[in-house]
Amino acid sequence: MYSSAAKRLLHLFGTSLGSSTNHRIIRYRPLQSLISRSHFSTTVNSESFVNQSPNFQNSTSSTANQIPNFSNTTSSTADHTRRPRAEYQDEQARVLQASLPHVIRLGWSEAAMIAGARDVGLSPSIVGSFPRKEGMLVEFFMDDCLQRLSDMIDSSTEELKSLIPSERITKLVKIRLEMQAPYISKWPQALSIQAQPVNVPTSFKQRAMLMDEIWHGAGDDTADFQWYVKRTVLGGIYSTTEIYMLTDNSPDFCDTWAFLDDRVKDAFDLKKTVQEATYLAEAVGAGMGTSLQGFVKRVFQG
Repeated sequence: MYSSAAKRLLHLFGTSLGSSTNHRIIRYRPLQSLISRSHFSTTVNSESFVNQSPNFQNSTSSTANQIPNFSNTTSSTADHTRRPRAEYQDEQARVLQASLPHVIRLGWSEAAMIAGARDVGLSPSIVGSFPRKEGMLVEFFMDDCLQRLSDMIDSSTEELKSLIPSERITKLVKIRLEMQAPYISKWPQALSIQAQPVNVPTSFKQRAMLMDEIWHGAGDDTADFQWYVKRTVLGGIYSTTEIYMLTDNSPDFCDTWAFLDDRVKDAFDLKKTVQEATYLAEAVGAGMGTSLQGFVKRVFQG
């Protein structure tokens, strides 16, 4: 069992962690501090990314210490500074909000926005004031979902505390993806719009903010190397589950939630697997002497 774990992680150690002294750590700033209070809350302030970040620890730390400790989350989210609601011009916000019900029939399109404008008694010509039209409609939906998720986290603190960390992550990802369920037949179009070069910067930032919100909702207060790794791993889990959901025909997407649960459990098992491989390497390096006894004890007691 342990030898197979070591083999699975041999490439990881050899290529990314084995020579950590040669790595130059790029510093990042926590995402919640990057929000620009300009016309839209997701406008990117590129200068704020430079040399501002959690204070990562010395990159020469041991291999085991550089593996994200997914279970190291606190039960409190009080220190998380809530980001402001997305800021839109009043008439534009009314049009975008009114357009969402039309997306189910008309897709993420200018036609849906024209229908929304008519619903709120405005001239369809107002749609011309949106520089990226469909892109802004998708972004409005993403901002709205993020705010709804944040509000839910605020109102469910005690319920989340009663769950173990992996269950908190699964629950929050599921809640967020369920917001897309009514639009599932049109969501491939939304993903295509987000992937357009003109929309990529905002789309990327919105997803990064979502990962940050989910981890904070789960009680994570990491401020070192793990801060970045955790959000990267969660982003992968979220994206693969989102794609899986597009082809899921099971009742109430039950297969999607089973898929999500498995992926989250795999991520939380990663640290234990890496620790096992590290302990095994120590034992082998010591000639299978007393270190082997310590290896066995640490695996079965830790």
